[in-house]
Order: sequence, then C-alpha cells, then structure tokens
Amino acid sequence: MAVLILAFGFSDALPFLIFIAIAIIVFVVADMFFNSETRSESRLDQLQRRARGEDFDDASGSVTDSTKEGIQKLLQKASPSLSSAIQPKNEKDVNKMRVKLDSAGFRNESAVEYLLAIQMMSGMFGLFVGGIGSIIFKGFSLTAMIYACGVALLFFLLPSVVLGFIASKRKEKIFLGLPDALDLMTVCVEAGLGQDQALRRVSDELAKSHPVIATEFQQCNHQLQMGKTREDVLTELAERNDVEDLKTLANVLIQVDRFGTSVAKALRTQSEAMRVRRRQIAEEKASKTAVQLIFPLVLCIFPGIFVVLVGPAAITMVNELLPVMGGGQ
Repeated sequence: MAVLILAFGFSDALPFLIFIAIAIIVFVVADMFFNSETRSESRLDQLQRRARGEDFDDASGSVTDSTKEGIQKLLQKASPSLSSAIQPKNEKDVNKMRVKLDSAGFRNESAVEYLLAIQMMSGMFGLFVGGIGSIIFKGFSLTAMIYACGVALLFFLLPSVVLGFIASKRKEKIFLGLPDALDLMTVCVEAGLGQDQALRRVSDELAKSHPVIATEFQQCNHQLQMGKTREDVLTELAERNDVEDLKTLANVLIQVDRFGTSVAKALRTQSEAMRVRRRQIAEEKASKTAVQLIFPLVLCIFPGIFVVLVGPAAITMVNELLPVMGGGQ
C-alpha cells in the first residue's frame, strides 16, 4: 500500500486501496464460512458420503464438493439478513417469485430468500465495480455516482434475467421431450400397466435421454406414494412447470380418470397433437429464416460485394478525372 501511495499519490491510489481492503474483507468472511466445519465433522461427512457411494477417488471431486457445500452454507447464513431489505410485502408477489423458481427447477423452501440474497450480493458487487470504475475514469463527481448506481441496478436485475433464461430452456426441454414420454407411456398402458406404474416406468427409462421429464414424473410418483390423489398430483405437475402441453396433458388424464375412457387412446391422440404442433413451430421458424437473413445480408455481405464490383470502376474514374481536373486548373 505504501508503494502505491508513493507511486501514484494518495488521491490516485485511493480506489486501489478501497479495492484491496474490500477484497481482504470478502476473503476473510468467505474463509470463515467455508472453513467453519471442524476436522472431525469433515471426516464424518466423508465417511457418510463413502457409505452412500458418493465418495470421490480424485482430489478434484472432493474439492468441488466442499466448495459447493461452502457456498450453500454461505447462502444459508447470509440470505435472511440480505433478503430482508427487499423481501416482498404481500403473499401475491412471493407466489409469483416461487412460480418462476419452480418453472426453473429450484424447489427449495428457501429458494425465494436465496434469490433475493443473490440479487442483493450482485447489486452490491455491481455498485462496487461501477463505483471503482467511475472514480477511476470520472473522478469524485455526480456523474460517477449516477454511473455507479446504473451498474448496480444492472447487476441487481441480472439474476432475474438468468433465472428467466434457465426457465425458458427447461420449458423447451419439456416441450421437446414430452411426445417421446407420451409414446412410451402409451406402450406401457397398452401392455397392461396402470397410470401410476406407467409414470414410474417412464421416469426410469427417460432418466438419461430426458432427465427433466424423468425428474418431474419421479416427483409425481413420490407424491402418489405419500397418499395424494392423482388429480392433485397432475394439477401440481402442470402448475409448477408452467408448460402449456403439460397443462393439457394433466387435464386430459384427469378427465380420463373421471369418466373412465381409454387411457392409451387419449395419450396417443395427445402425442400426435404435440408432434403436429412441434412440426408447425419448425415450419414457422423455417419460413421466418428468409426475412431474418435480410439484415446480415445488408449489413455484412452487400458492402463487400459493392467494394468488389464498384471498387475498380471507382479507381478508374478517379484516375481519369484527376488529370482532367488538374489540367482545367
């Protein structure tokens, strides 16, 4: 620090000193959270993981596992205090956030607190980065404060944007894999299995090819084993994923269960409808391709073509006109 002060002066070295101080504080706090477990507790956890078959032979796996546990402990301890400042005041806003987290696959009871805590930490990090950058380039001024607040706001909104992206990708995976799951379920039902056994069989068979759907069906099986009715389980399946095809499938299975119609016929019809819809979406995207290609053609390809075609003629015209203009003068 003394070298920085002597090299740049106190006013110029102040941002670097602030950065070093905050970095040291963050490192000390993270080290306290990550290493809060005693050696005996760490050894006990390792033996428990080995008994469950989750132990790693290499050092990299254990380091990664301990890092994940440290981050989880950090979130568990810091989330109540960090999320209290921006905690939603009414139950309606909490339910909206929980629906977004459910559709993204985060079903933990404290998921809302974790999300708010991550938003607060991201906003504070953005304020720190924006403040340091603004002070370096703009100095201590009102403009620097505005820039710092803008960067903090962007970083604060970033976790919500990432959450929406994860949810959309997860919905797309469900949409693309659901027809295959319905075909397999149809085969299981036609072979004599009931709906519950068919769900269990499909979840086992699709664990590698479509893990998202397999996980959802496994949760449905667990809920059925806990004593919930099939109608409630299917309704919750549609609500927590917020996928239109799953809602339609849940309604169809509920109606089949109520009126006693053929399950295999209903599943086959639903699978064919989903495949037709998927084909229509693909055709729609293909028809939009010609329009979407106009912008890269105009911005990237046409200028190069103009240079190649018009460039020699322009050079020839300049060479012919320069002597004429010089002779006229």
